Amino acid sequence: MVAFTLNGEARTLDVDPDMPLLWAIRDVIGLTGTKFGCGMAQCGACTVHIDGVATRSCQTAISDVEGASITTIEGISGKVSETIQAVWAEMDVPQCGYCQSGQIMSAAALLAETPKPTDEDIDSAMSGNLCRCATYQRIRAAIHEAAHRLEA
Repeated sequence: MVAFTLNGEARTLDVDPDMPLLWAIRDVIGLTGTKFGCGMAQCGACTVHIDGVATRSCQTAISDVEGASITTIEGISGKVSETIQAVWAEMDVPQCGYCQSGQIMSAAALLAETPKPTDEDIDSAMSGNLCRCATYQRIRAAIHEAAHRLEA
């Protein structure tokens, strides 16, 4: 049994302790906003927040989140995430959209920790998130715009 908080709700799962958190979220709990991309923690599609830190859920064992607070794209809330999501839509950041939940989760973690990121900060924080549609320039611009709106 593994007990943790998911999107503000206490959860207990009786699953194989080695099950990736991604599969627990998607297959056991049924929240499908967190995506499977590569399975090797290299594409970022599976990004969630564990105790506020952007983390790849495909390579995190469910047993490693005992007592942790996990937030998925379905549960992200607050001024930072709402601003990011609004800017994402206004600036037409997504194309196919598959990577976007991971992109948003990484951007939210960045802005929560670094309210005025430089291009280098953004590139570093987002480097583990791949976008097959190559919207990287729009992602960077959207993060800068969200940061600007959040400081106002």
